[in-house]
Amino acid sequence: MSTARYQHTASILTNGKVLVAGGYVGSSYLNSAELYDPSTGTWTNTGSMSTARRYHTASELTNGKVLVAAGYSGSYLKSAELYQP
Repeated sequence: MSTARYQHTASILTNGKVLVAGGYVGSSYLNSAELYDPSTGTWTNTGSMSTARRYHTASELTNGKVLVAAGYSGSYLKSAELYQP
């Protein structure tokens, strides 16, 4: 993992990889995301979310996209976004 983080999500994708998204480090909310491939033990940076957030939820949908919803980023968020890892 290239960015230390906590209060993030970790979603197991149907391809076996794990998407780690958002979170918090120091005094910064994160919108970055990384993919972990357990078959190779490697981490890869992937596209960032539109909104930095922590305490959110993330669920993979049947179309392969991940629905990221709610959370906190200085105030409580009621937004959601579809994320394509």
